[in-house]
Amino acid sequence: MNKLTADDLIYGYINGIFPMADADGTLYWYSPDPRAIIPIDTYKPSRSLRPVLNKKEFDIRVNSEFSQVMRYCAAPRSYGDSTWISDEIITAYTELHRMGLAHSIEAYQNNRLVGGLYGVALGSAFFGESMFHLVSNASKVAFHYLMVMLQENQFDLLDTQFINDNVKRFGAIEIPKAEYLKRLKQALRRKARFTEPMLEHLFRHQPND
Repeated sequence: MNKLTADDLIYGYINGIFPMADADGTLYWYSPDPRAIIPIDTYKPSRSLRPVLNKKEFDIRVNSEFSQVMRYCAAPRSYGDSTWISDEIITAYTELHRMGLAHSIEAYQNNRLVGGLYGVALGSAFFGESMFHLVSNASKVAFHYLMVMLQENQFDLLDTQFINDNVKRFGAIEIPKAEYLKRLKQALRRKARFTEPMLEHLFRHQPND
């Protein structure tokens, strides 16, 4: 079987499907119905997160350690747990990252990567893949800055694939697959840049002393 490539990923995303690996590394493609998305325009940080943001506990960077973010996301959450992010998936998404289509947002403390997330940007759609944290609130802060970027760059769609408690806390909702595909088609028609020089000030938090 041919290895997963960046072109395979692009084709999948524009058709509403995405890959996940089984425990033995076998790849399967998914297209959930209903589909989970997070409304971008209505996002606001939770009350509990606002003090964390005000303290500026994390240095936020974009695309500094993409592959490492993926490897942290691939790590089992608990003993005996398996992961859907295989080495083949990491290689393909890293290739997509080199093409400028896959991105990571990272949280650092004392110059150490302690949390982050990654996903894919096509048109005005962002496809969130996974997140991790080694320090409390690190992934939540990274997600907040993702939402700020998507809002300021006028993205139309944030896909989070499946509904679960983790994405629910960020405001995720479910919509029928047919509606998702309609929104996806519209979002792919309009170009939006994931990063802009004018947004660089958002990521200039100083590391903790």
